[in-house]
Amino acid sequence: MTSGKQARKQRQAAVARPPVRSTEGRRASPKVLAIAVALIIAVALAVVLAIVFTGGSGNSAVTGSTLPDSATIETQLGGIPQQGNVLGRASAPVTMVEYIDLQCPVCRQFETEVMPSIVERYVRPGKVKVEVRPIAFIGPDSESGRRAMVAAEPQGKAFNFSQILYFNQGAENSGWLDDSMIASAATSVGLDPQTILDNMDSQTVKDRTAVYDQQSRTDGVSGTPTIGIGNTGARPSYFPAGDPGLSAVTAALDKAIKNAS
Repeated sequence: MTSGKQARKQRQAAVARPPVRSTEGRRASPKVLAIAVALIIAVALAVVLAIVFTGGSGNSAVTGSTLPDSATIETQLGGIPQQGNVLGRASAPVTMVEYIDLQCPVCRQFETEVMPSIVERYVRPGKVKVEVRPIAFIGPDSESGRRAMVAAEPQGKAFNFSQILYFNQGAENSGWLDDSMIASAATSVGLDPQTILDNMDSQTVKDRTAVYDQQSRTDGVSGTPTIGIGNTGARPSYFPAGDPGLSAVTAALDKAIKNAS
């Protein structure tokens, strides 16, 4: 027989045991199923689009930091038309040609000390337009820099790009003009750095740099900077390679403007 104590334990266990609820016959709501399917499809689509637009690499987009003097460059060049490698109005009666190397320290001197006055006095009023032809005299950094500058030409920012690099120039052939510096230069002048890096090796850029090289050979360029001044449409007269100085450049520009009038 079961003792009274055992009977009490059996009754307590029966009370503590929760009732079993049958799931037989229960179905998920069609509305809930539809929402779940839609969410799965949306997530899958987002993953596919991410792979398509990032090339499946999983890497984030290239970014660059803002370099010093970016505001100075914008003040200097803002509002002046740029088309390809030409700065200034297309109708300007005088053209100044400049052959430059982006890691040339003498070019840096000319671009940061002489060109701001030339731009303000002659280019902004529409008297002179400047045609820049980047070449690679010094070494590998010169080549990568000019290809990046040429890649900026279709965006109307080639001059901004070269100027920000001159204001932040590193030591010759030190590797300073790497992808990181190019990305930062692009960011500093309002360009998409990834676009510049992607287009540096394009056939269009290669063709343009070949044209500049051919022009430098035709003009007998022996160093940078080499500055030429003349009436638009005519062959310019070139100074010897090097920084000719502000007074010599302004005198030549004034003479050319007078002859064009």
